[in-house]
Amino acid sequence: MSPRVRLADVTPPIALGPLDGRYRAAVAPLVDHLSEAALNRERVHVEVEWLIHLAQHQVVPGAPTLSDADVAYLRDVVATFGPDEVAELAAIEKITVHDVKAVEYFLKSRLAAAPEGSALREVGELVHFGCTSEDINNLSYALMVRGAVQEVWTPAATALVDQVAELARALRDQPMLALTHGQPATPTTLGKELAVLAHRLRRQLVRIGHDEYLGKLNGATGTYGAHVVAVPGADWPAVSKSFVEHLGLTWNPLTTQIESHDWQAELYADVARFNRVLHNLATDVWTYISRGVFIQIPVAGATGSSTMPHKVNPIRFENAEANLELSSALLDTLASTLVTSRLQRDLTDSTTQRNIGPAFGHSLLAIDNVARGLRGLSVDEALLARELDENWEVLGEPVQSAMRAASVAGVTGMENPYERLKELTRGRRLTADDMREFIGGLGLPDDVAARLAVLTPASYTGLANVLVSYLDA
Repeated sequence: MSPRVRLADVTPPIALGPLDGRYRAAVAPLVDHLSEAALNRERVHVEVEWLIHLAQHQVVPGAPTLSDADVAYLRDVVATFGPDEVAELAAIEKITVHDVKAVEYFLKSRLAAAPEGSALREVGELVHFGCTSEDINNLSYALMVRGAVQEVWTPAATALVDQVAELARALRDQPMLALTHGQPATPTTLGKELAVLAHRLRRQLVRIGHDEYLGKLNGATGTYGAHVVAVPGADWPAVSKSFVEHLGLTWNPLTTQIESHDWQAELYADVARFNRVLHNLATDVWTYISRGVFIQIPVAGATGSSTMPHKVNPIRFENAEANLELSSALLDTLASTLVTSRLQRDLTDSTTQRNIGPAFGHSLLAIDNVARGLRGLSVDEALLARELDENWEVLGEPVQSAMRAASVAGVTGMENPYERLKELTRGRRLTADDMREFIGGLGLPDDVAARLAVLTPASYTGLANVLVSYLDA
C-alpha cells in the first residue's frame, strides 16, 4: 500500500481552519484588517506617522524638515504594502526574531532608498524613537480593530438588521398564534415578533458605534523615561496625545508598558451580545420553519438530505448558530484575558490578540448565513390562519378582562371572571360557537358583548402592528 500524500506539504498551503478554507469568500474582507499581514502594515503605518509627527512638530532638535514629497514617499510605503513587502518583512524577522524590530529595519531600508538629496536619508534614527514595541502594537491593533468593525463588520450587521426590520414591516399585519412555554397564547403578528429582534439588535449596534478605541505612546513602563532623558524640553504627554488623536484614536494617559486593553473588552462584550441576540433570532426562525410558519424556498439542484429527498434543511440558521457560539466564546475569552497583565507586561496578550480575526470572522460568517437564509423564506398564511382558528380558548384572556372592567363599572353577575374562564378553557379546545355562547350568556353591557362577539383569535392582536412603527422612531 502506498504511503498517504502529506497534505501539509501541498502547495499552495491548505488552510487548517474553515475561515481560511471553506468559508473564505464570506470573511475575506476582514483579511485587510485582522490578518498577520494587516498587523504588519499597520505597524509600518504607525511608525511612518510617528516619524512624520516628530519631524513636522520639530519635537527632536536638529531633525530636518520633511518636504511634501518626503511625506508622500513615506505614506506611499504604507499604501503600496503588499505581498512582496510581506515576504521581505518575514525574511527580516527570521534574522531579528522580533516582529516589531523587523518593521523598524524594514522602514529604515526604505529611508535609505529615498531619492538623492531627500531629508529622509537623514532621519533613520527617528524611526521608532522613544518607543517600546507595545507603543507600536497597541496603536496598530486599535487601528486594525476599528477598521474591521467600522468598514466590514458593522456595515454587514447593519444591512442584516435592516433586512429583518423590512421583513417585520412587510409582516406587521400577519396574525399568528403566539406560544409561551411552547403553549398556545395571546396572538401576535409575525411582523411584531421580528420587530422585537430587530430592535434588540439595533440597540447593540448603537452601543458598538459608541465604543472607544484607545491608544498610548509613552515608553517602556508608561513614564516617558527615555523620551525625557533624550529630549527634556518637549512636552511629551502633549506630543503623545496629539499623535494618538491624529490617528483617530482616544488617548490613554495612564498605562503600564501596555495599553490596558479595557476598551477591547468593552467592545468584544458588546459584539458578543449582538451575537447572542442574533443567535436568538436564528433559533426562533428555525422554530418557525419547524412549525411550518416559514416555508423555505427550494434552491434548484440543492440537496437537503442524502437519503430523504423531500427535505429542505434550515442549514443557514444552524450554521449561524454554531458560528455565533464560536465567535462569542472567542470574544468572551479575549475580553476576560486581555484586561489582565502581570505587573508591567507579559506576552499573553500577544498570542491572544492574534485571534481577534477568527472572533469577528465567525460572527461575519453567521451574519452572512442569516441574511441568505431570510431571503429564502415565504410565509404559510393558511397554516397561521388554521392554527388561530383551532385555538379559540386564547380569547379567555380578553373575555375575563372585559368582565373585570364591567365589574368595576358596576355591572352585576361578573364575579370570579378568571376562575370562570379557567373552568371553561383549561385543557379544552373550544370552537367559535362555544366561545360566543359563553359570551352571550354573561349579561355584559350590549356594547361590550358586541365587541367580544366579533372578536376572533386572528383579530385579537392588540397593537402588534402599530408597535412595528417603533422601528422607525
